[in-house]
Amino acid sequence: MGEVIYLSERLADRSRPSIGPAAFFYSLDCPVSYLAAERVERALGDVAWIPVVGPLSESSGLRTADDRQNLAYERLALAEKEAHMLSVPLVEPHRYPMDSRRAARAAIWASDEGRGATFALGVARFAFCGGFDIASDDVIAEAAAGAGLNPVQAVQASRDPKRDHQLEATAKGLQARGILMPPVIRIGDRWFCGSDAMMAAVSFSAGQARASIPQLPVS
Repeated sequence: MGEVIYLSERLADRSRPSIGPAAFFYSLDCPVSYLAAERVERALGDVAWIPVVGPLSESSGLRTADDRQNLAYERLALAEKEAHMLSVPLVEPHRYPMDSRRAARAAIWASDEGRGATFALGVARFAFCGGFDIASDDVIAEAAAGAGLNPVQAVQASRDPKRDHQLEATAKGLQARGILMPPVIRIGDRWFCGSDAMMAAVSFSAGQARASIPQLPVS
């Protein structure tokens, strides 16, 4: 008997290539995602911002507490080196690792309101520039206000478990492609993962742009 495919889950999966020409998958508790978020639109232009609950979050269920702690500090050390090269501020949050599920739910809502990128970047800056815990109502509300959104509605969205359906479906879609750790960038049907995802995606995008320029005939 074949595998049952649930249409609602497939439609909720934001990793599908039909979701825009380019997409940026990020986790709000990941410092490497934060550094990519600071550059992605400047480097690639218009992209769909899609939150995921990565393996640093307790609610992801992917690792033990010790594994998450070790991975968190591996990611922070990697991000610190990159931040130094980029001359970008980076601090360790007072609570680290954090859980990004509530902030990710609010980020889905912010995207529906047309302010997903601004909200997500605001949350990430609170975490990795200010050291705040992104699971708190105050951080979610302040990031919403900074993005021109209703803070009360943002907090309500962060508490709505119905939004987990999209988070889980997208996570399954990424896992089916062998991707467990954000940040991830998709351009068309090409995927770029890991700490060098931005550099690889920019190089690929530039190559596409060069290939699209009409060539003058050789005389």
